[in-house]
Amino acid sequence: MRRYWFGDIEGDTCTGAGYDTDALVERYLALTEESGQAARAPLPDVQEAVRCGCFADRDQYVATLRDVTIAFAEEEIRECFGKGDVELVQMVRLLDELDEVINLLTEKSTEWYLVKNPAFSRKYRSCNAKKMVGIMKRDRTSLGRVAGEVDRLSATRSTLTKEISHRADILLPNCSALVGGLVAARILARAGGLESLASFPASTIQVLGAENALFTHLRSGSPSPKHGIIFQHRRVHNAPKKIRGRVSRVLAGKLAIAARIDAYRGEADEAFLEKAQAAIDRAGEVA
Repeated sequence: MRRYWFGDIEGDTCTGAGYDTDALVERYLALTEESGQAARAPLPDVQEAVRCGCFADRDQYVATLRDVTIAFAEEEIRECFGKGDVELVQMVRLLDELDEVINLLTEKSTEWYLVKNPAFSRKYRSCNAKKMVGIMKRDRTSLGRVAGEVDRLSATRSTLTKEISHRADILLPNCSALVGGLVAARILARAGGLESLASFPASTIQVLGAENALFTHLRSGSPSPKHGIIFQHRRVHNAPKKIRGRVSRVLAGKLAIAARIDAYRGEADEAFLEKAQAAIDRAGEVA
């Protein structure tokens, strides 16, 4: 007996599996799993399927197959986008966009305020962005309303940052333990997902986020970048310049292992984290 997505064929007799699309998709998936192959379940000759009586003609076969393949594609898309790392990647990308919007609005609003208040220009150099927004909010014109919107966007950004960090702690327990939830989430977003990150060698993780500098190095022979996103971690940016490359290299190596543990185990490995932290500490020691 030969088993296909639409039914079973034995000799010249075909036992149909019905025409319910969802049921046919489930049957197709079951046959694929039973076959133990990465390839799809076997497909018959169209004429054979019609001849055995499961379909009235070729048009009915094609129409049914079309419905099944569309339903199957929708199911795979739902499964793909149902993974936590897909949503986390989008959250990080939105955070980056918020940063750009907040910085741009703050800059343009400040320029507007200085035009209205030239005497303030000397004091401006000592004001950080948050304080400047607070000053501009007191303006009774549209400038004050814009500053208010910037302040609300900043509050939204803070909330989103906390949520990203929390989700990264759950999805990337080992990576987050090494570099913090936000940095781990940014590395994940740059890699495109947890599966991709788990496949990257340490050398790639080390320079994620520094692609422009890397390509410049390859084209013109300028010094190669020693770190990318991982520079945001305190162990790297607080390290003396002469050992910063060594610290980032060791940290990237431990992150490569941590990403694989997160991808295939999904839980924190305390023994690994203890050894990894010790290795990072040793790398940060000045000889």
